[in-house]
Amino acid sequence: MSKLKSLGAGKSGLDLLRLMQEADNRAAMAVTLDMHIAEVEEGRVVLDSTPGRHLENTNGVVQGGYAASLLDMACGYAIISRLPAGKTCATLELKVAYHKAVRFESGPVKAEGKVTSLGKRAAFAEARLTDKAGTLLSSATATFLVTEL
Repeated sequence: MSKLKSLGAGKSGLDLLRLMQEADNRAAMAVTLDMHIAEVEEGRVVLDSTPGRHLENTNGVVQGGYAASLLDMACGYAIISRLPAGKTCATLELKVAYHKAVRFESGPVKAEGKVTSLGKRAAFAEARLTDKAGTLLSSATATFLVTEL
């Protein structure tokens, strides 16, 4: 059962995300990525994560899918933070730009997602992934479908 269904009955998206943050109650993918909700407000979410060696690719850096997943979750959570009870969203399109490789030496990273537009059926968001020094590692724009929960 999804976090939205198990925790979110009758709650707005913002209330649900705050509950998840306070209780450190994470979705399975968030556990896999060692991702935590650091900040949440209406239309904006910041996620923290520290890449582990299990994410290493053949080039000795963090697999690009890690960054894409964090950016996707940051965009999705930002949109959820604007949705009323009974609504959710699903990714339709994610465009990722990789600016620098995520390296293990870079330490923890932050993915900040912001809603750019929210309609009844479609939502748009953008996100940035930065390292502990604030260096931009990757960025994304995303389109989501807004649906019933």
